Amino acid sequence: MSRRHPIISITGSSGAGTTSVKKTFENIFRRENVKAAYIEGDAFHRYNREEMRRKMVEEAERGNKHFSHFSPDTNLFEELEKTFRDYSETGTGMTRHYVHDEEEARLYDTRPGNFTEWSRLPDDSDLLFYEGLHGAVVTEKVNIAQHADLKIGVVPVINLEWIQKLHRDRASRGYTTEAVTDTILRRMPDYVNYIIPQFSETDINFQRVPTVDTSNPFIARWIPTPDESMVVIRLKNPRGIDFPYLLSMIQGSFMSRANSIVIHGSKLDLAMQLILTPMIMQLMDRKRRTL
Repeated sequence: MSRRHPIISITGSSGAGTTSVKKTFENIFRRENVKAAYIEGDAFHRYNREEMRRKMVEEAERGNKHFSHFSPDTNLFEELEKTFRDYSETGTGMTRHYVHDEEEARLYDTRPGNFTEWSRLPDDSDLLFYEGLHGAVVTEKVNIAQHADLKIGVVPVINLEWIQKLHRDRASRGYTTEAVTDTILRRMPDYVNYIIPQFSETDINFQRVPTVDTSNPFIARWIPTPDESMVVIRLKNPRGIDFPYLLSMIQGSFMSRANSIVIHGSKLDLAMQLILTPMIMQLMDRKRRTL
């Protein structure tokens, strides 16, 4: 953690909704004139798309049916921690981009499924913003969580997360339901061991809970909408949070525990703006006092 060079990390599994949360942060940064440097979690995968496919086949032949993007074996945890540490100490660090599609290929002049070259983050950023799978991971070898000043978890209930992943992968990647189901099953041990524990390290968790039947996510025709959801917002340290103010500003909200507020799904963006803006400005105030 660093007063001069703060770090914000957004952590969630694929399909959890971290991209939507990132957009809310971008709106706050723009409104409050905060210049953020961005790093993406998939930039720290160990293998490109083709290498990962080959590696999965090799591991399956060895009898490993649970080889996934969630584990230390397929990610550069040490390099990610070094980037966090370097940024907290110097205000810069090394990153790269993973090119997902043709549009990004034109932008980065790199074929889809590959990484760009490593490059240095800009020297004039106000803070570092990470969005990906491992922003609060702790293992025997690394402790990435200790370097982030504000850690956010995006954690839909599991059936909703699966519905979102099924729909996203079928629509944007052309996968069949069976292929996505196989991916979910293959990733499950690493999900339990490396994704879930991070949400005990986060400062705030946003958990969307559908109010419609999602008992069998594999046959769900639609993703539950925000109007069909509630969101549980849990704060690790509620000290200093003005809950009466939040309850008065967010219609229909209520406290479920001393550190948790429940809101209607359509109010998520408003709630994030009200909760996160003061926290971001506090980080900026601390930064300015060190200059």
